[in-house]
Amino acid sequence: MTALSELGLSSYEEKVYRTLLVTGTATATELSAASSVPKGRIYDVLNGLEARTLIQSQSTDPTRYIAVDPETAVDRLLAERTDELQREWNRYHELAATIHSNLPPTPAADGSVWLGTLGSDEMNTAIRQHVQTATRSVRGTVGPPYEHASWETLRSEFDAFFGAMQTDVSVSLIFSDEVLTTLPETFPELVKSKSVDISISVLPEIPVSFDIIDQTTTMIDIPNPRGGADRFGVVGVKETDIVAEFERQFQQLWSDAIPLIG
Repeated sequence: MTALSELGLSSYEEKVYRTLLVTGTATATELSAASSVPKGRIYDVLNGLEARTLIQSQSTDPTRYIAVDPETAVDRLLAERTDELQREWNRYHELAATIHSNLPPTPAADGSVWLGTLGSDEMNTAIRQHVQTATRSVRGTVGPPYEHASWETLRSEFDAFFGAMQTDVSVSLIFSDEVLTTLPETFPELVKSKSVDISISVLPEIPVSFDIIDQTTTMIDIPNPRGGADRFGVVGVKETDIVAEFERQFQQLWSDAIPLIG
């Protein structure tokens, strides 16, 4: 690879440009013969060089071509290459940001705690990966910190939750009265549009938000210590006795709740 090719010239373009530096002005036919560039390619090569302002055409018959001076040509090629590399850097930077947003947050050493605020890309990814493990049932309570969130924030987690759900999974959710006030009037239609079996009931208050996947895993919301309007993170538990206790608590809450949907 030559220095000019590293700056972006093809082998034919380099041959024609170098030939013009030797011959001065020349026609396309003369350049084809002198540079060994095939006649079928010479005009494409000349047009490309002229478009990049590395050569100039003269209004003669036949048209003659002349090269710009080497210093100017190299400066122009360098500017082109710099712009190209900058675009590539921007593309990779955007790609890295996309990959970062689609990866789950790094768990603690015991693999049980994830930090993330309501509606964040990290938590939405964690929710999707958590829910997609369900094969039979998902049960959950929806209270703090969702009670103080906007529907726009809740919608992103709603979409993450149901978007990852397998169609043959049974879903049972208990909402607090305060969560209901944040939901749009179209919420029942949104729920019914999902291709899973969903039942929702309501209680006046819910002390903590959690879910249970297939009676084997529970994920518990950790409220932000500075206030209940956001989440600090979630903790995942697979300890059999703990999951069983959350299942028992859910069943008791479910028996006291008022059916809303399903």
